[in-house]
Amino acid sequence: MSAQLVGPDVVGTAARALIVSERRITGLSQVVIADLVAELGPVWQARRDAELCDRPRRRAVGAGAKYKLVFVDRLLATLVHLRHGVTHDVLACWFGVDRSTITRALGEIRPLLADRGCRVAPGLRLRTLADVIAHLGATGRTGIIDATEIRVRRPAAHRRGRNRFVSGKSRMNAMKALVVTDDRGRLLFCGEVRAGSVADITQARDAGLVDLLADTVHLEILADAGYQGLAAQTCGQVVTPPRKRRGKNLEQVQWLMAHHERARFAHSSRRIPVEHGIAHLKNWRTLARHHGHRHHLPDTIRAVAGLLSDQQATHKRKLPALPAGRTT
Repeated sequence: MSAQLVGPDVVGTAARALIVSERRITGLSQVVIADLVAELGPVWQARRDAELCDRPRRRAVGAGAKYKLVFVDRLLATLVHLRHGVTHDVLACWFGVDRSTITRALGEIRPLLADRGCRVAPGLRLRTLADVIAHLGATGRTGIIDATEIRVRRPAAHRRGRNRFVSGKSRMNAMKALVVTDDRGRLLFCGEVRAGSVADITQARDAGLVDLLADTVHLEILADAGYQGLAAQTCGQVVTPPRKRRGKNLEQVQWLMAHHERARFAHSSRRIPVEHGIAHLKNWRTLARHHGHRHHLPDTIRAVAGLLSDQQATHKRKLPALPAGRTT
């Protein structure tokens, strides 16, 4: 491995070993971290060499000052920041470097993590919504979609488009991400970030879900009531809770209400895995509330989703089977 990847020992071997070995610090096992170093190390080094060769130089490549914060420490600092939302100042004190070094390190590592996509099998990653639909169609599994809101900083006063980040549901400044899991709660996709005022169904349409399902047959996508209307556009491939129906007399109204509640309960029982997947995402504090710049949020969401899928794929415990729910 290149000297830039191992470099001088700034953090210290004992501190680095503690960060790697204690899963509560990074949220990842040692196996996942080792795979990240082996996978992203050469990519990071290649990008750095390309940047050095891309501009006129008076010195040869490799000359001059060396990085104080080596690649492994840059990766660990990014993982700690994503997991616990630690500020750049605290990470700078912990790793013994300047705050600007941590900011630059996060800006380098976060896009690398975001570009990896979600891992569903050894050697197979899903990076786009089209990859997800193709995978579900090939495997015959049921997909579940939902949207999750992440609170962001309020835009400055008198800025154009300031109100479009206000969510109609939470009444807070937020951004909304589209989440797709399989019927066992494994993350398949997280992205297509929109402002908080955008409706769930509009976000799905803008992501191209209707066009993607037009080329797929016999694929079932479970969704909540926020996506009612997609069933007609996708030939019933998007399944939403039934709408309420009105009766003509008291006895018929009572029967319709009871039938509606049973149907909604059965549907909710089938789509509950996506709520569990979103809950695992929100365990990473940077997604509980995002304190950084809003244009960094899409990369942050995709990076966390990819890391979480890596941890799920390497976990020895089998995920529980999807409850069948009650029939109507």
